[in-house]
Amino acid sequence: MGLAILILSAAYVLGTFPTAALVARRMGHDPTREGSGNPGASNVYRVAGARAGLLVFLGDMAKGMVAAGVGLAAGGRGLALAAGAAAMLGHVFPVTRSFRGGRGVATGGGMALVLFPVVTVVLVALWFGVVRLTGKASLASLLVTAGLPLGLVASGRPVGELVVVLVLAAVVLARHAGNLRRLLRGQERSLQAGGPSGPRREGPGS
Repeated sequence: MGLAILILSAAYVLGTFPTAALVARRMGHDPTREGSGNPGASNVYRVAGARAGLLVFLGDMAKGMVAAGVGLAAGGRGLALAAGAAAMLGHVFPVTRSFRGGRGVATGGGMALVLFPVVTVVLVALWFGVVRLTGKASLASLLVTAGLPLGLVASGRPVGELVVVLVLAAVVLARHAGNLRRLLRGQERSLQAGGPSGPRREGPGS
């Protein structure tokens, strides 16, 4: 029990690691004040360029992968899922930034890649396909977030795992509420690397 608490606490702290801020600021940008104001890979891609966005995406995904991997090695799938969830919640609700973090797609994807690799690879392909066709990262993120629970049902995963994933998916969807409203109004911006920065405003992000 003590080990599990230690792993979950460490996973949350890992999730709070400010990947976006560190990468973007090295390139002269502040993702919390430019673009959408969201400290995530999509916003960094938009304000600092493709290389920076990719680094943030991989870094945020690694947080979920490391947390879930350590949990899996130490206590099996249950602890892996809990640790991955803790890392994702640390990313979305970091105590170090007044609980205002990213949207959790990449970190949750890292956890899913460890625990549900086949479903996750299909969803990653779907994400890139939707972005290529529509240019909307937020639309792609919403679709893959909704698709993960469906993939678990189709692959026959246990109900307990499905419940946890549904809760995490609800968190991600709630963080994209503004994006969904703009998508419905046809006002969502496209994902373009290194676009002009501007005042803080809501927009697509991860």
